[in-house]
Order: sequence, then structure tokens, then C-alpha cells
Amino acid sequence: MASRSSAQKPARFGIISRKLLSQVRLFATDVDGVLTDAGMYYAESGDEWKKFNTRDGMGIKLLQRAGIITAIVTQERTKLVARRAEKLAIPELHQGVMDKLSLIREMATRHGLTLSQVAYIGDDINDLEALKAVGFSATPADGMPQVVAAVDYICQKKGGEGAVREIVEMILEAQGANSKFKIDNSKLQVPHSGKRS
Repeated sequence: MASRSSAQKPARFGIISRKLLSQVRLFATDVDGVLTDAGMYYAESGDEWKKFNTRDGMGIKLLQRAGIITAIVTQERTKLVARRAEKLAIPELHQGVMDKLSLIREMATRHGLTLSQVAYIGDDINDLEALKAVGFSATPADGMPQVVAAVDYICQKKGGEGAVREIVEMILEAQGANSKFKIDNSKLQVPHSGKRS
């Protein structure tokens, strides 16, 4: 399992290796706090609502068009998440997951990939093991402090406000798609980056 040095701290500004992002073949995301704003809304009738960002949804579709496997890995279990995954044609929907790292490792193996080819974005302590093990890790701008300290990249955007799309743009740029990010030789210059160079 890959491990991050505790001496290295993610920076809000810096360089992410283009090679690191160009190796991504599977993109996995948490739901609450990443695809949503972490809020849970309940009606008197017992109905539950979540707000998803349509730009994140388009980002997921762009990854799929680029041939990258997309996945949702969440501890929650709701019909809303299943419906969102169905709408976006996400092939790997995993709800009620208590051990996210084991699930991500199993997915990678099943697809003939290594953990270094996986990108994962999460926001809370139940994501930490997976974030530390994958090839590229990220958290929304409002991720928990323990997560912020462990990831490769801290998004400019908050959860539910385009953080996933931000990561998608970086991956697609590194893999040859047009984007707003500047390329410096073998490095990808980004506004908020983490520890690796």
C-alpha cells in the first residue's frame, strides 16, 4: 500500500505531477460532502433530499467519454444516490461501505488496475485510508482538517459546488484534453496542489 509521509503537507498552491494524473484509469468519489454540500434535508413526510451539482455530473460523463471508469463509494445507503448513479451511468455504485480501501482495492483488481491508477476524492475521516493508498487523492476546500493534511490536492471548490469537476478537468488535461491549466514541461501547474511533484 502506498503511504504518504507525514512530513509532507499539501499546499494550496504548487505543482502536481502530470504523470500522476495521466495514469488515472479509475475515478472514485464519496457522496456526502463531495458530490453534495454534506447537508441532509428531511421533510415532515420523511422524504430526504440531497443537492447535486450538475457540473460535477458533466465532469463524470467527460471522464466516461475519455474511457475512465467511474465509481461512487459511500457509507450511506439511499435511493437518491442510486438514482443519481443511474442517471450518470456510473458503472460502479457501492453504498453502505464501511471499509472503503478494501472496496477500492477490489475494484482496481477486478479491472486489472493497481491502486496507483486510482483517483479518489473524499472529505471525512472514513475516507482517510483510501485517500492515503490511491495514486491521486483530493478533498473539497471544506474537507475535514485530517483529510486536508493527507491528500495530494485541496480543491478550490467546496463539496457540492464543483470540486469533482475541478479534479476531472485536471485529469483530462493531464491525459491530453483541453483545459484551463498551464503545462510546464512534465508538470501540471494548478492553483491548489498537494505534496507530490
